[in-house]
Amino acid sequence: MTPSSTDTPRWARAMMLIIPAMWIGLIIGISFIEAPLKFTAPGITIPLGLGIGRRVFLAMNITEVVLAIILVLSLIKLWRSHRIHPLEKFQQIRFYSFIAVGLLLIKTVIIRPILAIESDAVLAGTSPGGSSTHFYYIGVEAILFIALVLLVTAAVRGLLVPQTPHQAIAAQDINASS
Repeated sequence: MTPSSTDTPRWARAMMLIIPAMWIGLIIGISFIEAPLKFTAPGITIPLGLGIGRRVFLAMNITEVVLAIILVLSLIKLWRSHRIHPLEKFQQIRFYSFIAVGLLLIKTVIIRPILAIESDAVLAGTSPGGSSTHFYYIGVEAILFIALVLLVTAAVRGLLVPQTPHQAIAAQDINASS
């Protein structure tokens, strides 16, 4: 029997497709749409926008951590299956998963604490704002977005392997005899 993606657990295959797609949507909705538009809304002051942004990005960060944990658990399950039944594109799936989780760690452990200190200073009135740390956050977020798109692409190509005409006919024969 030829090993295929169907030899891997369904939940792990599903999560490797669903989780990055959800994460991409989260980044688009919050980082690319909500955050820039917030400061253009009438009546939003810098302190009010920062206060809202801190809450929104904390919620987003918690959600990203949960998504990353599910992604890693799925990757572990796929890796175990891959050792027995090699999966197409597994190395790419693993690479982009590690990149995504690593970038999340950089955002969470390094950049967000610095941004919190800087936004505290703005809210206290001791800093005018406009720090370059935001550009680092935006850069990491853009690279994370690209890594997640590449992860979904690799997962689709590796986990949703198209059947050859011979396999499709054999599957039809099995289904017809059942």
